[in-house]
Amino acid sequence: MEVPRSGGVQLSVVLRFVDIATDALAGAREEIDALNVYPVPDGDTGTNMYLTVSAARDAIREVVDADPGTDVATALARLSRGALLGARGNSGVILSEMLGAISRRLAHARPDERNAVVMAEALQQSTDASYAAVGTPVEGTMLTVSRAASDAALAVAKDPGARARDVFTAAAQAAREALARTPEQLAVLADAGVVDAGGRGLSVVLDAAETVLTGRRPVPVTSPIGRHTIPVPVPLGGEPDLSPDGPSYEVMYLLDAADDDVPVLRERLAALGDSLVVVGGDGLWNVHVHVDDVGAAIEAGIEAGRPHRVRVTHFAEQVAAARTRPEPRSGRRIVAVAAGPGLTRLFEEAGAVVVSGGPGRRPSTGQILEAVTGCGASEVVLLPNDQDSVRVAQIAASTAEADADGAVRVAVIPTQAQVQGLAAMAVHEPGRSFDQDVLEMTATARHARHGAVTVAARQAMTMAGPCEVGDVLGVVAGDFAVVGSGQYAVAIDVVDRLLGGGGELVTLVAGEEDAEGSLATRVAGYVEERHPAVDVVVYDGGQERYPLLVSVE
Repeated sequence: MEVPRSGGVQLSVVLRFVDIATDALAGAREEIDALNVYPVPDGDTGTNMYLTVSAARDAIREVVDADPGTDVATALARLSRGALLGARGNSGVILSEMLGAISRRLAHARPDERNAVVMAEALQQSTDASYAAVGTPVEGTMLTVSRAASDAALAVAKDPGARARDVFTAAAQAAREALARTPEQLAVLADAGVVDAGGRGLSVVLDAAETVLTGRRPVPVTSPIGRHTIPVPVPLGGEPDLSPDGPSYEVMYLLDAADDDVPVLRERLAALGDSLVVVGGDGLWNVHVHVDDVGAAIEAGIEAGRPHRVRVTHFAEQVAAARTRPEPRSGRRIVAVAAGPGLTRLFEEAGAVVVSGGPGRRPSTGQILEAVTGCGASEVVLLPNDQDSVRVAQIAASTAEADADGAVRVAVIPTQAQVQGLAAMAVHEPGRSFDQDVLEMTATARHARHGAVTVAARQAMTMAGPCEVGDVLGVVAGDFAVVGSGQYAVAIDVVDRLLGGGGELVTLVAGEEDAEGSLATRVAGYVEERHPAVDVVVYDGGQERYPLLVSVE
């Protein structure tokens, strides 16, 4: 059965995006809450953005589960409405408007439009809509991050050969860079030593879109290890630092009102307070404002239409509660064995603690144990990524749990190839329970068919027949399946064998002997030509002995 679609936008992609974005915000929620110092240090930005996207996911899932044949336009409309109805807080309301604008552009995509252009224009329209929704736009916030992302997306989309994945890769990268600059634009952020919380949340959402379209987990904005340019939040403490001149209450409500009556409502509310955001349309609006006179804000809504689901928050109480919140647990970490400098970077950028190793260079139990105990997490997932390292990882895991007397849980996913580890990392979601996360990562690694290209170092008899020194060998699922003389010919043979069982994504990892990535690039071109429905991702792995690693998911 053909997947329902609008233009080039597949419903399955939209569904995967809302799932990954919701899980990603769940995992980053505490971090974003801790960053929240502007406009009010109430420590709920991450929670509000998570609840907003979660409401959008639940709305679209409900309609698709009830009718799997739902067309994309209808599903996107339900997503937009779900975000509007479920929006919470200043950042959540702005995010709902962004999601609504993106949904409207995707729903109206024509079959003859390039996906890259549609996606870039969707991001541009989401930025324009968010600026229009805010009473007084302030730079150094999620608005700035959104503008940087959409500008980068439009620039990439001008290339006739650009794909949607290129657009979101550029947008996510630009968002991270803009986020890093937010303390330069808002003094309150610089004083607190943090980036903008709403901008961080938006960056998480764009990272989720990049993950869906590329299969690659983007560089984390903050990380206890490795390189990072984003300052971590200062500890909450002391008295609430609310400005004595600032409004005391946050007022939110849904409003049934004619679109023509909203401009007057905006004027009334703007005169009453600040942080005004009014989003929606077609008779349904979500209103957010900070005021001292709660009654006047609600009366303004009554004059415009019918307010309902009214929520009022007293900032002083909320901020005091946020500042006495206990420190978050250290959480969950991944420890991965990497076989080369490029693979090390990939795993570290995905948030893993890396132990050097791989075929012929098995790490010791002590090295893995040190990584497990040194990462400071209460839950650890081990990815040995090499057949010979699996047993070592298992011993290290049992030793760590015994030494910690129950304070640490360690699970070993028996990945036998580097590409299986990359596949497992791609679905790792800290927001899930530990057992569910391990289950998903294990299933993904198991279903990632893997292969490789290497060169025979000695004369031998293989599963594919005899080989001589210098022969090129193709490996499929750990066994020698091809003996040839040319690396490219053997590589495409391996790829075709792996794709024989179907697949949606081919991952190619260039080795030390393919430093310029020429073999990987040629194989990627072959896949795009012969298997146009399959996506291809190319990485620089730098691993020894294997000019090319391959996986199919």
